[in-house]
Amino acid sequence: MKVKDIRELTDEELQRKAGDLKQELFNLRFQLAIGQLDNPMRIREVRRSIARVKTILTERKMKRQKVQ
Repeated sequence: MKVKDIRELTDEELQRKAGDLKQELFNLRFQLAIGQLDNPMRIREVRRSIARVKTILTERKMKRQKVQ
């Protein structure tokens, strides 16, 4: 997921997206453990997407605190 796309989402959508990505990461790790994972690079992509979403959320939080 691109940063440009992430920035267009609202805070609630970002929270939902982070939850969905965490669930996907869990499923990918489970598939890896039982030997059914087709694309191991997907784990890396999902982890980075989670980090991007969390970074955007933190930036917005800090910006709101700075304004107050």
